[in-house]
Amino acid sequence: MLYLVPTPIGNLEDITYRAVRILREADLIACEDTRTSGVLLSHYNIDTATTSYHEHNERDKSTELIARLRAGQTIALISDAGTPGISDPGFYLVREARRADLDVTALPGPTALIPALTASGLPSDRFVFEGFLPKKKGRQTRLAALSEEPRTMVFYEAPYRVLRTLDDFIEAFGAERPAAAARELSKKFEEVRYGTLEEVRSYFAALDSIRGEFVFVVGGSDD
Repeated sequence: MLYLVPTPIGNLEDITYRAVRILREADLIACEDTRTSGVLLSHYNIDTATTSYHEHNERDKSTELIARLRAGQTIALISDAGTPGISDPGFYLVREARRADLDVTALPGPTALIPALTASGLPSDRFVFEGFLPKKKGRQTRLAALSEEPRTMVFYEAPYRVLRTLDDFIEAFGAERPAAAARELSKKFEEVRYGTLEEVRSYFAALDSIRGEFVFVVGGSDD
């Protein structure tokens, strides 16, 4: 059995009893980064063996993990934070497990996009999740295609690309489009900044430094 186990995006208390139990009972935990995951596992006194599984070894490692699953082992897949398979290489392993007719169970749990969306004040009855935009090739094409999207849009972004991304949003969607920027969700310095795209950009441009992983929520074309 392959279990997809969500892990906290910040606050270590944001994990379910079931997730802790599965991590303790599994034969192996596949981690995006064993050092990062080690902090969480140590906090909950979980001593299950770990192995690395990330975007640079997903193909070779998936072959090994599929063989273990075929042999009857239970493997828990976790990412550095949040739900495996959302903007991380978990998708590839799940697809290979499905192709091999192996059982896969996904546990519910933490993900950054839902708290950011619900705290944004923007419509959440219909939305589209875009994850990370392409860094170069296809970036402007993607944004142009979204310029008339009527649903609320959710994006992930790294702190060092925040201003560039806001500039791109303004060019594609207009400076007055409503938006929210959430960072450090569930952590001590959690912040959700709401306003027009221009107002959000002005706020972050005035800071001495920009830190934390970001979730941008941008209103649809009809807002």
